[in-house]
Amino acid sequence: MIHLQALVLGFCIDLLFGDPHSIPHPVVLIGKLISAMEKLVRKIFPKTVRGENVAGGVLWFLVVLISTAVPAGILYLGYKVGPWLGLALESIMCWQILATKSLKVESMKVYTALKAGNPAEYRRAVSMIVGRDTAALDDRAVARAAVETVAENTSDGMIAPMLYLAIGGAPLGFFYKAVNTMDSMLGYVEMPYKNIGLVPAKMDDFFNFLPARLSALLMLLAGWLEGLDIRRGWRIWRRDRRNHASPNSAQTESVCAGLLGLRLAGDAYYHGVLHKKPYIGDPVREIEYEDIPRACRLLYGTAMVSLVLFCGTKLLLLLVI
Repeated sequence: MIHLQALVLGFCIDLLFGDPHSIPHPVVLIGKLISAMEKLVRKIFPKTVRGENVAGGVLWFLVVLISTAVPAGILYLGYKVGPWLGLALESIMCWQILATKSLKVESMKVYTALKAGNPAEYRRAVSMIVGRDTAALDDRAVARAAVETVAENTSDGMIAPMLYLAIGGAPLGFFYKAVNTMDSMLGYVEMPYKNIGLVPAKMDDFFNFLPARLSALLMLLAGWLEGLDIRRGWRIWRRDRRNHASPNSAQTESVCAGLLGLRLAGDAYYHGVLHKKPYIGDPVREIEYEDIPRACRLLYGTAMVSLVLFCGTKLLLLLVI
């Protein structure tokens, strides 16, 4: 019960404050750990395809071990001192793992810059939340990129970590964040990450497989509650959910595209290299700046529905057991 209380408190704190930049963020520390471990394993293992694959596997194991064990140890000591201290510490950890408000805030910066008609600023703003090259994007492409990011990160930035938090508390939540952060930093098909990033990318696919599909269904439910076209959302999800190199990324993107009547994705440049990508959704209408706040409302609705479902299910299981 106390872990559920920490999750609900952490969720509420996140909605109120987001990610204050003045407070050191654990994910930044995980990122520094990944960078340090990458340098170490590159020195130890041979610079061959197999050697770098093994190095990536060792790196993945050590990073998730440390990222899970440290918060687990802190919480163990906190709860040993007293339940209120443990609850306070775990609530803060849950807050730092969830990213609902920060995703909205960063995407709405793109919206504000688009409304102001400032190309340099809206390209800079969108570059902070997407991995693709943004220097040549026009306003519609920038709006589309922002909507895609909100849709995709509804799963791996909010629903997936919430699911892991509900199952195993803050330590399992940090386990997931370590897995996801390694994929963000190392999971590229270009060198020098192609080989060393193989295991981190595949493990991210594995641990997001069920959460991504659950997120898609929960987004459909949220869309229905918000009065959006759930039939089109369901149809586009069934048709386009595999239209991505990742088995998970198109799950919520396709739902969002269907609910809003947009065509998302398509070709994009990453690190100067053109990546041919299929479209997701049908162009029922042209994308507009207002689709960014619409996607954010869908993000919030999905988060609320998920919190109720996950906590209700966990509470029911605790009462039954």
